[in-house]
Amino acid sequence: MVRLVRFETASGAESWGAQCGEAGEPAGICDLGRGPHALAPNMLEAIKHWSALSSRIEQAVASAPRIEDPVRLLSPVPAGGKLLCIGLNYRDHAIETGMPIPSEPIVFNKLAGSLCGPEDVVPLPTCSAKVDYEAELVLVIGRTTWQVSEVEAAESVFGYTCGHDVSARDWQIGRPGGQWLLGKSFPNFAPVGPVLVPRQYIADASNLAISMRINGEVFQQSSTQQLIFSPAQLISYLSQCCVLEPGDLIFTGTPPGVGTARKPPRFLRSGDVCEVEVEGLGVLRNRFE
Repeated sequence: MVRLVRFETASGAESWGAQCGEAGEPAGICDLGRGPHALAPNMLEAIKHWSALSSRIEQAVASAPRIEDPVRLLSPVPAGGKLLCIGLNYRDHAIETGMPIPSEPIVFNKLAGSLCGPEDVVPLPTCSAKVDYEAELVLVIGRTTWQVSEVEAAESVFGYTCGHDVSARDWQIGRPGGQWLLGKSFPNFAPVGPVLVPRQYIADASNLAISMRINGEVFQQSSTQQLIFSPAQLISYLSQCCVLEPGDLIFTGTPPGVGTARKPPRFLRSGDVCEVEVEGLGVLRNRFE
């Protein structure tokens, strides 16, 4: 399996590449953005030209030397694209909230400044006392997509990563009229990573285990089998209204167990460490302060 990453070296240089070694092993990083083994200048260009690169990627990973310098993993997809999100897209989550099963996707978005990477600290807003957690599978768009069918939409997925749709509930639903955009868009409220796995390495994105742990305790545990609308359905639906571009992200919804639905509610506190794990996609870890 190829696990792509964006990273920054100790000297401040930014590049992209792939994790070396098998899942669960200490992973070095092969630099595929610089030097003699470079395949593309950056991750976005790699996504755009993947059809030409995919046949060379495994050989490049096998032959490229590992980076020896300490690195900091970045969001695997750079900022600048759309951050689209789907609400109530897990059947078991809709049931826990007492809401009817949606007949079509519920769509909202996050502002670009909310995107961050694995290990980044997420600041808790002083104006919110109800910051909630939501583990999610995130789709990464790989080609320009406009008004496509569900069959065509499946080809628009470049790959998959873990995402955390952090939500200030007292802004999202507690303000007059609700403020979904504001409640979802505080700084670093959209962590993604640690890796980006191209779709050819994921046999069935609608059959992946997904979980959220806080300080090591499991709070969400489900499967993408519970998705009401599949990745292809979401892409087809969204593409009827807006042009999807390479590097756009789609947060596909969260399973049950969110803090606001618990009795008593459990919102995030300073010092909490959240871990989103999606089968085959690694663990996205962020500390809240």
